[in-house]
Amino acid sequence: MKYLLKNDRLEVGFTSLGGALTSIKNEAGTEYLWQGDPEYWSGQAPVLFPICGSLRDNKAVTKDGKQIQMPRHGIVRKEEFKLESEKEDSICFSISENEEMMDKYPYPFTLTMEYSLKENRILVTYGVKNTGTEDMPFFIGGHPAFRCPLLPAENFEDYQVVFDAEEEKTAPTPDLKTGLVDMGHRKENSLAGTVLPLAHVLFYQDGIIFDRLKSKKVTLCHKETGHGVELEMGSFPYLVIWSAANDGPFLALEPWTGLSTCSDENDIFEEKRNAAIVKPGEEKRLSYQITIL
Repeated sequence: MKYLLKNDRLEVGFTSLGGALTSIKNEAGTEYLWQGDPEYWSGQAPVLFPICGSLRDNKAVTKDGKQIQMPRHGIVRKEEFKLESEKEDSICFSISENEEMMDKYPYPFTLTMEYSLKENRILVTYGVKNTGTEDMPFFIGGHPAFRCPLLPAENFEDYQVVFDAEEEKTAPTPDLKTGLVDMGHRKENSLAGTVLPLAHVLFYQDGIIFDRLKSKKVTLCHKETGHGVELEMGSFPYLVIWSAANDGPFLALEPWTGLSTCSDENDIFEEKRNAAIVKPGEEKRLSYQITIL
């Protein structure tokens, strides 16, 4: 099912499939969200749960011997969510485990996706509740992709990503064959102070992983006009910036709580970097915000 929230600044679309964003238009009708052209990437803004990225051989094991087996980015992004509430300025979707999910990730859960619209801002809030009787480890992340360029006369290279703090000029290397992260091989990126000028060549070997992130805010914007989007990452510790390797006309700004299994990690799920644990009956909530400029 399709849903819509709007005010005098934005018109924002959603779908119950994945509980995800499908459109962000400003008052002039300009579409900011990537529209999922399969020539480049058919996704738009999926939620990544209970992993961000990939596990080694798509498998892991918990400390008490439970088997985990799931594809890249987890088990819910292609599932149908339930509409929990719909108000004038907010909407909420939810999903709980089913038998197929339990075969892959053996923990009962409820995941809520809440979106609140205020002026030119969209607040995205994830709620992860443990409905079982044992501690539940998880990771979660956003994957919103934005049209780049936004206007027909512009080019991808007319845009830049601006950080609110100076970031490290090296990043760990994604392994294209396995989807994992080589922490022993860091490559230099093209950061100049707080600015990353965009070029398609940056993404020919997958995304750029900011694993030592200092910034709480990043802006994707046109170098001259300043129009674009701002992402406030809240407490998410990692940011992945990605576009399709075949010169995709979009850029994804991805706040993650975890990374793909790294070369210096074992296969115990709870021992992966920054694993979150939620106690039985408890809920953890994380938010990020998109502002249209």
